[in-house]
Amino acid sequence: MASLKICNPFPTSTSQCSSNPFSSNRMPILPIKSALSSTNSVSVHPILSFHFPVPASKKSTTISSAMSSGYVQEDLPPALDSTSDPPPLFDGTTRLYISYTCPYAQRVWITRNCKGLQDKIKLAPIDLKNRPAWYKERVYPPNKVPALEHNNEVKGESLDLIKYIDTHFEGPSLFPDDPAKRQFADELFSYVNSFCKTVTSSFKGEGTDAGIAFDDIEIALSKFEDGPFFLGQFSLVDIAYAPFIERFHPFLLDVKNYDITHGRPKLATWIEEMNKNEGYKQTRCDPKELVESYKKRFMAHL
Repeated sequence: MASLKICNPFPTSTSQCSSNPFSSNRMPILPIKSALSSTNSVSVHPILSFHFPVPASKKSTTISSAMSSGYVQEDLPPALDSTSDPPPLFDGTTRLYISYTCPYAQRVWITRNCKGLQDKIKLAPIDLKNRPAWYKERVYPPNKVPALEHNNEVKGESLDLIKYIDTHFEGPSLFPDDPAKRQFADELFSYVNSFCKTVTSSFKGEGTDAGIAFDDIEIALSKFEDGPFFLGQFSLVDIAYAPFIERFHPFLLDVKNYDITHGRPKLATWIEEMNKNEGYKQTRCDPKELVESYKKRFMAHL
């Protein structure tokens, strides 16, 4: 079983992947520095403000970054392409449709792994460059990933899906009960798309310097002192950011000789702790191939 995949770093939607490059239709960057330094709420985009219900029967469980309990090694299935037959749809099997190249799908894949649901939620990887017609026609008309087939329904949008899996399936809770942490999580969820847009715009020499966005992350990681993660303990917020920081870090280091962890000890520790997470490690990309992909995308005009 290979633990690294060659990944296409260019997502399109605010929380799903198709085959197009980054969309410029993003929400403006939030005043995150002032927001993160205050205990007061900030205004968030109504579509991207998520509130996480905790079922009465669900007990909060503190989990380690390594997620050693519940993690299952698995052989990854091959991607389904235009020549592949569809799985037996709506047969009672819960399926997670992903792409091994999509950071949005990676969020949901990480969540599934960290909750130990490898036997409960089966992976159905899609080849986005040669996707099967039946996926759009019979599974998910938007024709993007991720999508979750569960209880005879198919749901999409990565931030919605990580919330759904955390609240509707067994396994350790990935979201805290603390109201202050839940409020801060909403603010961070609302900021993630602007964070990504700021960084990728800097690759093309547009807009704000990427360093400002990473300074915001450092500030966010400094808010809670009960652990190295955004909410202190590992949570869905870390899962939301991890696929993108995973992509930005090696590219900036290789091409611009810019280490995003320099002068940002909280971010350096966060990356180190995330890389210990077994549920995350299997989803990671090959950094060398990732850098080459970024070069082709952002440096072709140079």
